[in-house]
Amino acid sequence: MRLVVLGWGNDARGDDALGPALLDRIAAAWPDLPMVDDYQLQIEHALDLVEADCALFLDAGKDTPAPFAFSRLAPKRDATHSTHALSPEAVLDVYVQVRGEAPPPAFALCVRGERFELGEGLSPDGVERLELAWDFVKTLMAEQSVEAWDGLARQSAPLARMPA
Repeated sequence: MRLVVLGWGNDARGDDALGPALLDRIAAAWPDLPMVDDYQLQIEHALDLVEADCALFLDAGKDTPAPFAFSRLAPKRDATHSTHALSPEAVLDVYVQVRGEAPPPAFALCVRGERFELGEGLSPDGVERLELAWDFVKTLMAEQSVEAWDGLARQSAPLARMPA
């Protein structure tokens, strides 16, 4: 499966660095995978999906169930649909608009963050959840198929209810 991994966040804002931290680990373990590391998603990231069989979006979220959530994404025009700071669903929607075809299957792995203040490092909870998310990524990489990932996305609800 030709996978592209997109991670975003601000390393200078505490747990907002969880997406880039997870992306760094993936890049070290699978250096041949196409990776996109950015501060935020932009309309141009829709072009990073061209020729991919699947996309994995990595981020941190304040309201995400702990320790993380894994879900299948669908194109959707939403409130962030502008040229600045798009959601993954909006990036998929831009792909549809630009290419005139369905985007590749896409999934989101969002790690629950607690602190997002400027100048902070990862919180203790963030560090622990990063490790749990990393273990989950290794499971994803061992089962690289859309069908397997769909099954894991359906099972993600129980993962989200694990104790914080």
